[in-house]
Amino acid sequence: MKNIIQKNKKWAVLLSATAMLFLGSCKSDYLDTEPTAAVSESVAFSSAAGVMSIINGMHRDLYSRQTNNNNSQGQNGQGGIMIIMDALGEDLVFPSTGNNWYISTVRWQDQANANSDYAFYPYQLYYALIRNANLVIARAPGVPVGSNEEANTIKTAIGEAHAFRAFCYYMLVQIYGKRYVPNTNNSQLGVPIRLIADESSLARSTVEEVYKQINLDLNEALVKLANTKRISKSHFDKQIVQGLIARVALTQGNYSLAAASANSARSEFKLMDNSAYLSGFNNLGNQEWMWGSAIAADQGDSFSNFGAYMSRNYNSTNIRQAPKAMNTKLYAMFPKTDVRKKVVDSTGKHLDLALPATYAKFPYTSQKFLSVSTSDSRVDLPLMRAAEMYLIEAEALAKMNQESASKAVFLQLQKNRDESYKGTVKTGAAYIDEILNSRRIELWGEGFRFLDLKRLNMNLDRTGANHSSTVVNNLFTAPNTDKRWEFLIPLKEINANPLIVQNPL
Repeated sequence: MKNIIQKNKKWAVLLSATAMLFLGSCKSDYLDTEPTAAVSESVAFSSAAGVMSIINGMHRDLYSRQTNNNNSQGQNGQGGIMIIMDALGEDLVFPSTGNNWYISTVRWQDQANANSDYAFYPYQLYYALIRNANLVIARAPGVPVGSNEEANTIKTAIGEAHAFRAFCYYMLVQIYGKRYVPNTNNSQLGVPIRLIADESSLARSTVEEVYKQINLDLNEALVKLANTKRISKSHFDKQIVQGLIARVALTQGNYSLAAASANSARSEFKLMDNSAYLSGFNNLGNQEWMWGSAIAADQGDSFSNFGAYMSRNYNSTNIRQAPKAMNTKLYAMFPKTDVRKKVVDSTGKHLDLALPATYAKFPYTSQKFLSVSTSDSRVDLPLMRAAEMYLIEAEALAKMNQESASKAVFLQLQKNRDESYKGTVKTGAAYIDEILNSRRIELWGEGFRFLDLKRLNMNLDRTGANHSSTVVNNLFTAPNTDKRWEFLIPLKEINANPLIVQNPL
């Protein structure tokens, strides 16, 4: 393969053409928490602080647009992928086409187009993070240390790298592979497992093999981070890893592990009160938020931030023309006393926000997410909350037929969100449906719905709600057998890697 050398005044990095396609820009690989310049690999791996700067940069890449990769506004790290995953579902409603951001996604066109930037972006982002994780795992053990503190920094960085690698492969295999089917051998194609930072061509591993690697990385991260104190909530620690284990175990149908891990993960995080729930979902300091991204004022990207598309108040063309609404069928499932319903305005007027006349008003639009102001689109990105752990635990216990224990957990969450909630008399499948519907409204807009539908082997059903036929291009339903539940492998990767097999068209 032809090698490409990219040079800067102070550094140079050697990459192959293939690496450039899905590993992302060299310059973003070593960004610090508040980056102003990149450093070379030799500098990064000369000290414990240098290694941690790589980890800091990886966390920053979860919320930033890599402009040096020519990523568009909608490709803004994990926040952009969260929007994609919900736009593909039925609960996040686009009442108009607005200025067309994510409309091709809503119409299920992107995942069926190997040339689509939105089919390529998750591949690009996650493999870029995996490359950096691989570098840290391989090279950090050889970095000289002069104190116990530096040794612990190295250990923590390696633990975080394993957590990153697990998280990225978990996202990749869900997006590009077929769903994991519990209690089968899962020999269907997943994604290539790349464990060293090179440019060699690799074939796709099976879904089972990818999940095996995910669990190996999570277990290693759990060991490395067992006694560490993280820098901030943007980083991984033992409890966040336990939360990831809970997610993965739920997907794999390992309900005992899912329930236990979710319980441990949330143990030090309290559910927020109703006042906090109504305050805009924009503050990583919220006691319920376990993991997320806090966007500093000097690191904002006004029209690319998550809040530029999902907030109700930011003054952008997208927000003015296409504010995001909740599925009316979901809205109708809950009583008016449920705080999660109170962030949705059935009139669309949002009088408490005093929106200017230039803002289009559509019924059932949500103000769950509020940006810093009409001129500042920043919204801290919620990547994991305690509420999700309650829901995982409740679902897992119910699916193990431990309904009484499940209801005790579920009651804590529901009572917090709705003081009038008296408990449920539902049992069996009807009770599990109640948990899943609570999950839908609780995690609305946080990037879970498409992957949940796929995990649960459900059909897409947008009928009977407030979806516009024009916006969705009459795509109201899709059976669970539809080929579009798996994104096509990006054409750039197909052309660069002769061992890659494409998903069915």
